[in-house]
Amino acid sequence: MPTLRSATLSPAPAATPSPTAVTPSPAAAGTTPSSAAKRRMTARRAADSPDSPQFASPHKSPLAGSGHFGAPKMLSGSPKSSRKRLYGDLVPAERPKWNPRDPAQMQAVKEALHVATTPSCGLVCRDDEQRRVFEFCKACVQQERAGSLYVCGCPGTGKTLSISKVKQSVSRWADEMGMETPDDLSINCTNLGNTSDIFGKILEKFQVRKKASGKLSPLQQLQRMFSHKESAPRRMLLVVVDEMDYLITRDRAVLHDLFMLTTLQFSRCILIGIANAVDLADRFLPKLESLNCKPLVITFRAYSKDQISNIINHRLKVLEYDVFEPMAIEFCARKVAAATGDMRKALGVCRSAVEIFESGLQDSSDKGAGVVTFDHMDIALSKVFKPAVVNNILCLPQHQQMVLCALANTFQHSRKKATTLGELNKSYIEICRSTQVPAVGMLEFSNMCMILSDQGYLKLGQSKEDKLRRVTLQIDISDITFAFKGSRFFEKCLEQPKF
Repeated sequence: MPTLRSATLSPAPAATPSPTAVTPSPAAAGTTPSSAAKRRMTARRAADSPDSPQFASPHKSPLAGSGHFGAPKMLSGSPKSSRKRLYGDLVPAERPKWNPRDPAQMQAVKEALHVATTPSCGLVCRDDEQRRVFEFCKACVQQERAGSLYVCGCPGTGKTLSISKVKQSVSRWADEMGMETPDDLSINCTNLGNTSDIFGKILEKFQVRKKASGKLSPLQQLQRMFSHKESAPRRMLLVVVDEMDYLITRDRAVLHDLFMLTTLQFSRCILIGIANAVDLADRFLPKLESLNCKPLVITFRAYSKDQISNIINHRLKVLEYDVFEPMAIEFCARKVAAATGDMRKALGVCRSAVEIFESGLQDSSDKGAGVVTFDHMDIALSKVFKPAVVNNILCLPQHQQMVLCALANTFQHSRKKATTLGELNKSYIEICRSTQVPAVGMLEFSNMCMILSDQGYLKLGQSKEDKLRRVTLQIDISDITFAFKGSRFFEKCLEQPKF
């Protein structure tokens, strides 16, 4: 490589030039060897500087200025401008902070978490179920034949919202295919005065009620209409019957007649029933199968932890700020998924956590922004998933609740499983003194304990003297402490030393 050495005019080894680069001679460049060496030293110092572009971009070659192959030209600019041009689309913009003291922002959060709010991002985590329902409706419309489908699942699993989205998809698909768009009718069975009124609503949709048919019931008119080609309607009708449990529990004949409408020769009804009764297949499908009107069954399973978390985050995407700690949402999702898998309950818990956070702002002088934390979510969840005994404790009169606190104080840090009525009375009096609540007399105290014994909270033994009667706790101490969690008064009662 003698030509390269003569071109650099320097004894120091030079960097390998780009295969496409042409190295000019010093004479052609109008420079001297000393000036070229000075420029190389200056470039080397610049490359070692922390402000050099090589520190701003991981793709910047250490051989800056040497014609390195593939080095982008924009790196010759300022480091900040180069970073912005190269990584502006990759570095996420910092989200603005939530101002919970802004009424408009707080209202937007509550609306995003409301059950009645339809998420703008669409329904997530139910793609497979929606696809199956859509394919069923699509086949019925294409073949111009009637059909029945039963959608079941636990409450809050997205059944109604999914079917509503499928209806829109069917109409859009029919328009794109140039086919006649089917009519649709939605009926909520809880709004029916009589279960048989459902046939009148279907008949009204076809708009064929005639005076001559006044002697026939709506069901009979529908049956006659679907039995003759001349009277059969031309357009398909998609009938969505929500809360079908009402028909199941009230009148099984109505349920059977409804599904049988789809078996008539010239029927144009696409029937989709929605209910919470998952066991319909065991109770009613054998009968419907014998009548040749067995529906296709699609079950919506309870939401999993990941699905609940995903849905909550999708709903919050419409906001420009972070509202919850990620750990708080995960905690809510885990708890609800383990209990019921009800998405409506999860949204209710999140709204409750926001309200608890909002009420805490009124007691705080801190004007800085914050988010809903794990502790807020913990309180909200404890209110929703209370055991039955906890709700019963909260319904007791105050002095009986204080007696339970005295029992908890007596046994919480003691290995003893029983005490006497006299010792329990001393603990009760100490609680009343510290909380400045007038204590009741011994006779009334004994009567309160007898009432609590009758309700199963404690057990009283027998003795000639009331003070010596044996007292044992029949419920867990954790139920007592959990019931009074968040109440300053009773938390103070539970702090009292045992006797």
